[in-house]
Amino acid sequence: MDRTALRTALESERLALADVVDTLGAEEWRAPSLCTGWTVQDVVAHMTLTSRLTRLGAIRAVLAARGDINRMIDESARARAAEYSPVELAAQLRETAGSERRPLGTQPRDPLVDALVHAQDITRPLGLPHAMPPEHVVPALEQVWGSSFYGTRKRLAGLRLVATDADWSAGDGDREVHGPAGELLLVATGRSAGVAALAGDGADEVAARLG
Repeated sequence: MDRTALRTALESERLALADVVDTLGAEEWRAPSLCTGWTVQDVVAHMTLTSRLTRLGAIRAVLAARGDINRMIDESARARAAEYSPVELAAQLRETAGSERRPLGTQPRDPLVDALVHAQDITRPLGLPHAMPPEHVVPALEQVWGSSFYGTRKRLAGLRLVATDADWSAGDGDREVHGPAGELLLVATGRSAGVAALAGDGADEVAARLG
């Protein structure tokens, strides 16, 4: 996926999610997401930061979090969720849907991973179907599998993942896990929500590892 195609895919995913969050009621914004400890509003707030956090802002946030990146991400999302209303956050998500700006230290495909996975973090607990086009998921899977940041190869060591709706596979284990690319992306990023759609002699092992 070249730069133009990547930008198009990212914008499409952000706008599709913006269409969803525009329809949410107050209770749905306060509902728990798949991200432990985060509400739907926290997740949307986090997503609006992707194209807004400056280099200096990121450095300051990391220092405030005493060098803990996960703590920085958590605190930044919660602070933004408290600062802006759902209507404002939804507008911000749509406003910068096509932005190629990304947080310090991330790679070009990381925002696409973010958009795909966090959309499911929001929609699945609410019971809202939200499609993940395989042609968008495959570059995200490649990014997740190839980056040490996500811990995917360690998490799924000894297993071979095979997409059933796209030409993608990874891993050299002797136990196979196969399923839709989007569900593989969820388990690759540590989300047990994708387990139910998986099959193969390694599927039970994935379920056990993700708890």
